[in-house]
Amino acid sequence: MKKRPQESLTLPLFPEAPVTSLCVVPMAQTPLREDQKTFNALIRKITSKRQRLSAWDAAQSRFRREFATTLLPLQQQEAELRIRLAETLDACWAGKGMTQRERRTLSALIVDLAQEILEHGEHAGMKVLYNRHSQSDFDAEEAARQDGMKAVLEEMFGVELGGDVDMGSPEDILAHLESQRRAHKEQARARKGGRRKSAKEQAGAQRREAEEKRLGQSIRAVYRKLASALHPDRELDPGERGRKTALMQRANEAYAKDDLLELLELQLALEQIDGSHLTAIEPQLLTSYITILKNQLSELDRALSRTQNEFAAQFGLPPFGRIGPKDLTPLLATSVTACGVSIRELEGHLAAASDPARLKAWLKTLSRRPPPPAMGDFPF
Repeated sequence: MKKRPQESLTLPLFPEAPVTSLCVVPMAQTPLREDQKTFNALIRKITSKRQRLSAWDAAQSRFRREFATTLLPLQQQEAELRIRLAETLDACWAGKGMTQRERRTLSALIVDLAQEILEHGEHAGMKVLYNRHSQSDFDAEEAARQDGMKAVLEEMFGVELGGDVDMGSPEDILAHLESQRRAHKEQARARKGGRRKSAKEQAGAQRREAEEKRLGQSIRAVYRKLASALHPDRELDPGERGRKTALMQRANEAYAKDDLLELLELQLALEQIDGSHLTAIEPQLLTSYITILKNQLSELDRALSRTQNEFAAQFGLPPFGRIGPKDLTPLLATSVTACGVSIRELEGHLAAASDPARLKAWLKTLSRRPPPPAMGDFPF
């Protein structure tokens, strides 16, 4: 097996001094213990997750700028063309010279166009056309669809969404599901705390309380060493005082989030610790560090999941899909291309609708096969 290359990490506040990534290094002729290997593996995983979160932030920021300047104007143009085409076809439907079969085909086209517009927002005129040509009621159909979606989600997640959730807003649904999940956990904790605990449960609670206290003390010990070295009031040089103030703020934020890795990295950058220091840590303290890092890794996993699901909800992508920061630019390019194709086809359909002979020829081809996919949904 090839030896893993030593990783490096550059901290933003120390651009001139790349530092070796935090890890336990083996001593001469002494292999790493299993707990030391676990510590190193957790550090690598957390570093990777943090880099992925950072990549998501950068990719989303870039995506939103490009979306606003390239795709959104095309989507608006496409929507305007759909509305014009639906209104033009409705006028043709009401005009003379159309057979019953042609009117049925026109009605199907108008329903599809109006539905596409209504699925992305309210439009009174399109709702009138939809109801007239579908011989149905869009609002009633939408209410039934949302009730069905609500029932599926309630059964899937075991929650009650209630009547105050906007079922047309994926962001609102996700937020409510998360709120319900937290509320259920709190209720379960309260029920469990309200009844008399058995001796075994009391012993378990005492062990957990002792463990939490021990973990808190481990993080507090690292923070205190940093605070002692970074205290701005002890620095006379104004420039160095400003630097230490920034670092102290970073340490405070890490301590507030129980971010052990950030605190240890600050220690490493300040040369308070090194590989030999970590190697010499007593097993009990290393065990505490491992527990803290596992909790931190779980929180990063949840943050990544939230970031991905919120992005998917906002831009109409399938939830729980496999999408990463590198996928956003190609996804946007694909959507821009598809939107451009749709615009050209809609313009061609509008031109055909203005010429009775061309319109009849077009309707004849549509009566033989389903409408082309260009009039369907796009990624956004």
